[in-house]
Amino acid sequence: MQLTQPEGRPFRAAVIGHPISHSRSPDLHRAAYSYLAALGEYEAVDVEPGELDAFLHQFRTDLAWRGLSVTMPHKRAVVAYLDQIHEPALTLGAVNTVRAVRTSDHPVRLEGYNTDVQGIVSALRFAGYKGAGDAVVLGGGGTAAAALSALAMLHVRSATLIIRNPDKADSLMRVAQALGVNLSVSTFDGALKVIAGATATISALPPRAADSVADHLLHACTDLFGKVLLDVAYDPWPSCLASVWEAQRGVTVSGLDMLVYQAAEQALLFTEAPRALLPGVINAMCGAVGAPRR
Repeated sequence: MQLTQPEGRPFRAAVIGHPISHSRSPDLHRAAYSYLAALGEYEAVDVEPGELDAFLHQFRTDLAWRGLSVTMPHKRAVVAYLDQIHEPALTLGAVNTVRAVRTSDHPVRLEGYNTDVQGIVSALRFAGYKGAGDAVVLGGGGTAAAALSALAMLHVRSATLIIRNPDKADSLMRVAQALGVNLSVSTFDGALKVIAGATATISALPPRAADSVADHLLHACTDLFGKVLLDVAYDPWPSCLASVWEAQRGVTVSGLDMLVYQAAEQALLFTEAPRALLPGVINAMCGAVGAPRR
């Protein structure tokens, strides 16, 4: 039997990371809770790496806590504190969502999820991408791993990873193998040719880190007609890469769309709202951050 919050007492949820002041997650979740008439509070909490253990102890023991959105640098470190990890987080070894499940016969069970994957899938579908052809992933971090999982969900079986140091691609190669994705590795020097031959590119790089790729695309005058770019860096938007992509007739989708979709999945987990309400949650979140309604 699952325990509920005492009547009239709001549950607590938060996004944790370091730094965290830039996060749009509080705006998104508060809009979702308002739409769902859910009695919940959501905040941004700056948790430095050395503070994660103490924070998660409080999260586990305080009955008010319901859920966490987890961002850098904690997506891998938090795994060690969880009682259960759901796919695709288990394969990726990275968690962006923690839910506290409290029952009458057990104090608490911390469950880990990775909603980044569904966020990427939904953002690509929003841009019209149906999964045909090869794909490109820029970057070698945790978001790149989530991108590979998203491509696998879209039945993409061949992708190229563009990374500055190919020697650091081993972990992503293992992820791709587990997902059934045939992954090639290229350096940034070979990015133009690979991007030109792909139907979709996912930039999983921090803001401005893809500017050199944008500059090369601009001077090469590559025709990107119909090709989809998801740039997870959404501030500022459009990014340099997105601006060049659109100028060369490509289709772009912002990381803000990905953020909305993954946060909507989190909101359903934290509030236990029925999945039929997901479209309304997404539109409520879009309204909160000025994104177009779906």
